[in-house]
Amino acid sequence: MTSMRPLAGWLTVVLFLLWGSSWVGHIGSPLSALLLFTWLFLVIVWVAFGVVHEAEELAHMLGEPLGTLVLTLSIVIIEVVLISAVMLDSSGSSTLARDTMYAVLMIVLNGVVGLGLLLGGFRHYEQAYNLKGASAYLSVIIPLTLTALVLPDFTTSTPDGSLAPPQALAFSLLTLALYGVFLWLQTGRHRGYFVTADAQPVDAKSVAQQPAGAISRKKLLRHFALLLVNILPIVILSKSMAKILDYGMAATGAPKALGGIIIAILVFAPEGISALIAARADRLTRAINLCLGSAASTLGLTVPAVLAISLYTGQPVLLGVPPSSIVMLMATLILSAMTFSSARTTMLEGAVHLSLFVVFIVLIFSP
Repeated sequence: MTSMRPLAGWLTVVLFLLWGSSWVGHIGSPLSALLLFTWLFLVIVWVAFGVVHEAEELAHMLGEPLGTLVLTLSIVIIEVVLISAVMLDSSGSSTLARDTMYAVLMIVLNGVVGLGLLLGGFRHYEQAYNLKGASAYLSVIIPLTLTALVLPDFTTSTPDGSLAPPQALAFSLLTLALYGVFLWLQTGRHRGYFVTADAQPVDAKSVAQQPAGAISRKKLLRHFALLLVNILPIVILSKSMAKILDYGMAATGAPKALGGIIIAILVFAPEGISALIAARADRLTRAINLCLGSAASTLGLTVPAVLAISLYTGQPVLLGVPPSSIVMLMATLILSAMTFSSARTTMLEGAVHLSLFVVFIVLIFSP
């Protein structure tokens, strides 16, 4: 089953390389677009589960937090590629990056966190986790969220929620620097913040120093290679997915924000399921690493990527979210800070996060 995933992905790549230009370039009806979209969507999600599988294998070999970091970065790379493909292939996607980042934050911080805490609390009553790690994630997520998605609405250099070139360059460098410092601390001197209290963190040096019978370098490289084998079909198919998504949004008159939600669900579904499984198994620290790590990675990598594309192509990118979304973001960030302010969680926190997620869904279709 595991080997079938990349095979299905690469077979689809070959078919689209041979006939994809005629299929996608001459979409005759909404039905044909729906069939192509469903095909690509299912293949990409299935192959993405292969990415998760290989990342999980690496997680067991490398230990935390390196294992979770490999998974979150792999998923966010897919997200950045999909957003970039749509931006470079369509002139009407100026809000896609904003909508996708906003959707990821709502889905992760309210949907997945809420359902995970609800399931875990129902089964285990109370769950413990490493409070220092969650606090470290939030200390990065909060300023990056406000800088990327809220502040552009209040700057005066531009009137429409975009950033002027000096602002875009400065904010990109700031975002990369802050996220880089966070990764350095997460994998270095403060890696103990991201493991359970009774677990010992493992770093790359300790892995390399293990006996030959423990973890072989050959096995490690094999799983890294398989990780790339699973990621590359998604990257290649993203251009076709972008064209079909753009056509479908225009043909159906669907809310523009729905495109960002589709991409967010597409890339985060495997990781979200992994987080829910971890929460239900009372491995809340790992679930939090997956959820908050993906939120931090999305902001830390997507913002510089889309701003770089904007500066290179001259295509405008609107980052500032609407007023109702600002309210939702502020409520989510405040609630997340309250939820992860003590070392134990219950079902109540999960129910409150899920209530905000329902409000988010309602506002998409009835703003």
